[in-house]
Amino acid sequence: MKLKKVTAGLLAGMMVLSLTACGSGENQTTEENNSTQATENQNTETDSTEDSTEDSSEVEDTASGDISGTVVITGSTSVEKILTEMKDEFCAMYPNVTIEYTGSGSSAGIKDTKAGTNNIGASSRELKEEEQEDALLTEVFAYDGIAVIVNPANEAVNDLTVEQLCDIYSGKITNWSEVGGEDGDIFVVSREESSGTRSAFEELISLEGAGGLTSGAAVSEGNGPVQAAVAENENAIGYVSFSFIDDSVKALTVGGIEATAELAKSGEYPLSRPFLFCYYEDKVGEAGKAFLEFALSEDGQMCVEDNQGIRVD
Repeated sequence: MKLKKVTAGLLAGMMVLSLTACGSGENQTTEENNSTQATENQNTETDSTEDSTEDSSEVEDTASGDISGTVVITGSTSVEKILTEMKDEFCAMYPNVTIEYTGSGSSAGIKDTKAGTNNIGASSRELKEEEQEDALLTEVFAYDGIAVIVNPANEAVNDLTVEQLCDIYSGKITNWSEVGGEDGDIFVVSREESSGTRSAFEELISLEGAGGLTSGAAVSEGNGPVQAAVAENENAIGYVSFSFIDDSVKALTVGGIEATAELAKSGEYPLSRPFLFCYYEDKVGEAGKAFLEFALSEDGQMCVEDNQGIRVD
């Protein structure tokens, strides 16, 4: 009996040891499997992170753009304030692009484009018939009004009709008293011949039909010099882009219509005109095309609005 009990005890002990060993082996196998799975998951996560980083890098490269080069723009001085802000904003987005702008007058900008000495011409008027070509493309990026300005000391004159403006600039009317002002010779200030503002102004008041600009007119190059000339002379009259209206001069109403962006865009204000780019498709370049697209974007149109221009939308 004792032998049987001892044998039974030994057998029971061996079974316990066997079960314990099996349990330990199973646990070890499970741990090894878990470890292997964790390693695989870690590798998967690493691969995913690398893929994500690569994708993010691709998006960043696309956003910042790999466009580079120099875009040469010449032409209208009326668009100077708008273009200056546009090129600053654009170059912040595309740091490898340089925009060079020279205000030389609309006619000069168009000639430069046709001669191939710029990438884009800027004009503050429509192209004349003799300037147009099938291959020469145009893009309106803003509208503007031409303000008629006098010295603030000229308190008696606040409004002139288009016909009176034509008579003053042709030399038919020479004294302020002829249009309701104080006695004094009118000092006429105009722009250089290449100016788009001058071309638009003369066309809008039908000056050519009245014999053209009076020989007694002073000619200033640029909106700024015209503004300064009128601000310094109590008897002066001039015309400038809307963006050059400030406290140093007084803007007149024309035919009773105030010189505002809203009224110019609606067509009610008589002296309004487009701001446009002209270019050749094969000469504008990749950076130039990107700039043209930017000019019509929301950011580009905000530059127009910020500088008293009239948006195209």
